[in-house]
Amino acid sequence: MRVLWAPWRMEYLRKYGGGVKSCIFCDAVRGDDRSHYVVYRSKYSIAILNIYPYNTAHVMVAPIRHIPRPDLLTEEEAIDIHKLVSIVMRAIEDEYSPQGFNIGMNIGRVAGAGIEAHMHIHIVPRWNGDTNFMPVIAGTKVMPEELSTTWERIRRAIQRQLSK
Repeated sequence: MRVLWAPWRMEYLRKYGGGVKSCIFCDAVRGDDRSHYVVYRSKYSIAILNIYPYNTAHVMVAPIRHIPRPDLLTEEEAIDIHKLVSIVMRAIEDEYSPQGFNIGMNIGRVAGAGIEAHMHIHIVPRWNGDTNFMPVIAGTKVMPEELSTTWERIRRAIQRQLSK
């Protein structure tokens, strides 16, 4: 079995993953967009940058309501969250031209959920060669863009998508 190491995520897991009462998604819902990296708010969902991203423009979409699993969404919430995933995906595609995406959820700790109590969908853009020797050999992920720049670019791209 091969193991992929991502030691840079430990800070995130320490802060929000174990026994901490705070929820990054609920904090973002109640907070201001810039400091929480919220790129868009819809009626039932919120899209925020992952501040410990796997790749540039890694966005998470979560329901506003604090629930752990997608089967607990109302029909309106489910439709809204799916629409927001599509909007974000098209915005990232328009702004960053990735060659693919990883989109998915981790439900439960054993499935890899860093935050179990508030379901969320990861949207991770992928480029040919984005996984190279740096994380494997050096245990380091190179992020070529500051989060504040990514935040501004994705917000603008979402507005372009919504105006089409």
